[in-house]
Amino acid sequence: MGSGGDQESGGVATTTTTKSKLRYNSPLVQVVLIGLVCFCCPGMFNALSGMGAGGQVDPTAANNANTALYTTFAVFGVLGGGFYNILGPRLTLAAGCSTYVLYAGSFLYYNHHQHQAFAIVAGAILGIGAGFLWAGQGAIMTSYPPPNRKGTYIALFWSIFNTGGVIGGLIPFALNYHREAPSVNDATYIGFMIFMSAGTILSLAILPPSRVIREDGSQCTKIKYSKPSTEAIEILKLFGNWKMLLIAPAAWASNFFYTYQFNNVNAAKFNVRTRGLNNVFYWGAQMVGAFAIGQVLDFSCKSRRNRGFLGIAIVGVMGTAIWGGGLADQLGYSFDKMPAKLDFKESGGKFAGPFVLYFGYGLLDAVFQSLVYWVIGALADDSEVLSRYVGFYKGIQSAGAAVAWQLDTKKVPMLTQLIVSWVLTTISYPLLIVLVALAVTDEVKPEEDKNGEALDRKSYADESDNNKPI
Repeated sequence: MGSGGDQESGGVATTTTTKSKLRYNSPLVQVVLIGLVCFCCPGMFNALSGMGAGGQVDPTAANNANTALYTTFAVFGVLGGGFYNILGPRLTLAAGCSTYVLYAGSFLYYNHHQHQAFAIVAGAILGIGAGFLWAGQGAIMTSYPPPNRKGTYIALFWSIFNTGGVIGGLIPFALNYHREAPSVNDATYIGFMIFMSAGTILSLAILPPSRVIREDGSQCTKIKYSKPSTEAIEILKLFGNWKMLLIAPAAWASNFFYTYQFNNVNAAKFNVRTRGLNNVFYWGAQMVGAFAIGQVLDFSCKSRRNRGFLGIAIVGVMGTAIWGGGLADQLGYSFDKMPAKLDFKESGGKFAGPFVLYFGYGLLDAVFQSLVYWVIGALADDSEVLSRYVGFYKGIQSAGAAVAWQLDTKKVPMLTQLIVSWVLTTISYPLLIVLVALAVTDEVKPEEDKNGEALDRKSYADESDNNKPI
């Protein structure tokens, strides 16, 4: 693969039918591995971010670091698919994972010196690494699985990944259980760094797509390498691709609400140890939500298009109910009238309502993002194309997040942040319906050659018309 070390040195892997799902080169094993990588790196990052303010009492350093992070992520998220196609999964993922360790270390430094410059620089570097990691993850998760089980595999990945957030939430909960300090202790950050280092090493176990064989014997792709000029042209085309333009509002919305939920719900309403406990259930709710929506998207109807419509309807109804509950809660406090900190043991019944709301936010995040990933995965069936699609999605997503973190830094009213988050997700639903109606087709069974061997599956959406207008 050109300069990449991930590609096979020999010819294209032969196509032989096999029924084992537990082969090292099976889609199932590879999706589990990328899930474990993300469990260790972004999973722990989510736990750190989910505490609000990066585990500190003052959110300024975390907000500025996250702004730097998502600004560079917006650029390298879009470019990440190109790097993945050139370097292959191992180099791309390992480079990306290593930057998470640096970011967690910067808050360990901040715990002692209260200098935010290191955290901001580490955030900017993490944005580059996250662009690499998520482009590779998206390509693997959407192109390796069998076409009629993408929802199930996405749910599997999402569950493993968010187990990282669950365990990551237990770390500060346990280590700060008997402390009343406003910020987390050093051991919390060190624990995150250990997990992130393990994820960096584990990323080297991921196979390139040309070596991954599905149960029917078909390869995930025959693409063996790409080059910078090709990737530059194809990435630029994404900004005129009508399918990506319909995805863009959902992408912008999908991380925009994190700032509000982490800083203005979890950090604003709960003490340190309870924030850690809340994170356990927030990310645990994501596992439940991902599994539930995965079942709907793979098994609810015979027609794949109808499954997509049903999934959008379910997520839309859930979103309306949960954001409505958030609005009712938010009307009771603001930056000028901050609430007393709640504790899971000492606050009694006052704790229950906000806790259930925060759990609901985690549930909604999982079903919303799993739905969008499923739609992206239904647009093509090749890792080269899907890595670019997911890179575009992550780039736009990160641009929205960068704006959101700065809005909070500028103390834009909490109620305004909630309403904007609600409106952005709501706008996404009709656009996703249009995309599913125009670009998602029902499954086509793989053809067989005269010897009875399965031929490679065709793309669900004809990629030759990617840039034609609606």
